Amino acid sequence: MANIKIVTDSSVQLTPAEIKENNITIVPLTIEINGQTFVDGETITREELVEELKKGNKPKTSQPAVGSFVDVFDRLGEDGSQVVAILLSDVLSGTYQTAVSAAEMSSTDVTVINSKSTDRGEAFQVLAAAKDAAAGKTVAEIQAHCKDILERTTIDVLVDNLDNILSGGRLGKMASMLTKLINLKVIVRLRENSLDVVKKGRSRKTFFKYCAELKERHQDNSIQELSLSNVDCSDEYLEKVKDAVLPENSKDAAYIARLTSPIIMTHTGLNAIGVITLAEKPEPDEYK
Repeated sequence: MANIKIVTDSSVQLTPAEIKENNITIVPLTIEINGQTFVDGETITREELVEELKKGNKPKTSQPAVGSFVDVFDRLGEDGSQVVAILLSDVLSGTYQTAVSAAEMSSTDVTVINSKSTDRGEAFQVLAAAKDAAAGKTVAEIQAHCKDILERTTIDVLVDNLDNILSGGRLGKMASMLTKLINLKVIVRLRENSLDVVKKGRSRKTFFKYCAELKERHQDNSIQELSLSNVDCSDEYLEKVKDAVLPENSKDAAYIARLTSPIIMTHTGLNAIGVITLAEKPEPDEYK
C-alpha cells in the first residue's frame, strides 16, 4: 500500500509541534502590505501582522500559484507516495480550485479535499487525516473521516470591527450596506456555501449572548474540542468567552487559544475571535 502524505495551506491553525509530529506540509498563501509581498508564516509572523493592523494598514491576500502546488505534489510523490491535500473553504479563497488544477498537472497521485472550513476547523480534519494515514487507512477512509468532522464542526467569528471584513468583500453586498450605516459588532458563521451574518449588536454583550446560545445548544451534544483563534485578544477576555461557551458536560474539552494566521487576520481585523467547536454529533438542521 502506498504511503499517504498530508498537505494543507497556511490558513490552518496548527501548532509547530503538531506540524512536525504529524509530518504535515504547509503551502503558504501570500499577503501584500503597502505594495510589499510577504509569505504567510515564512516572511511575516502572526505577531508582525497584528502590528501592521494596529498601524491601520489594510493587507490583501493572494492564493498560492498553481506551480507552487505542482512543485510540492511532485516532490512529495517522488518516492511513490500518494498525497491528500486538505484546503480552506472555497467560500473564502480560490486555493482549493488552484490545488485541483495542480493535481491534474502533477505526476503524483493527489486527492484534493475542500475542507469547507479554515483555521482550527480545518486543522481538525488535517490532524485526523494525518493520524489515519499513519494508521494505514485508505484515501477513501480519510475522505469519509474528514466529511464526518466537517459535519460536527462549527465556525463562528466574533467581529469587533467591520473595516477589514467589508473591505475584503467577504460579506454580501446587502450586509455591507447595512453594517456601514452604524458601528456594529457582528457574528458571522462559515457555512458550507456561504459566510453569513448571524447576529449583530452595538456592544460586546452581543457576543456573550450568542455564546450563551451556543452553550445551550450543546447541553445534549458535548463539545470535544474548542478553539478560540483570535487577533490580539487578552487572556482574560478569552477565558470569559471560553466559560460562556462550554457547558458543564464539556469542561474537559480539548482547548486551544492562539493568534490566528495572518491570512485570517487580514479579513477579520483586530480583536476578532473565532469560536470553533468540534462536537460529539452534528448540530440540528435549524442551526446549520
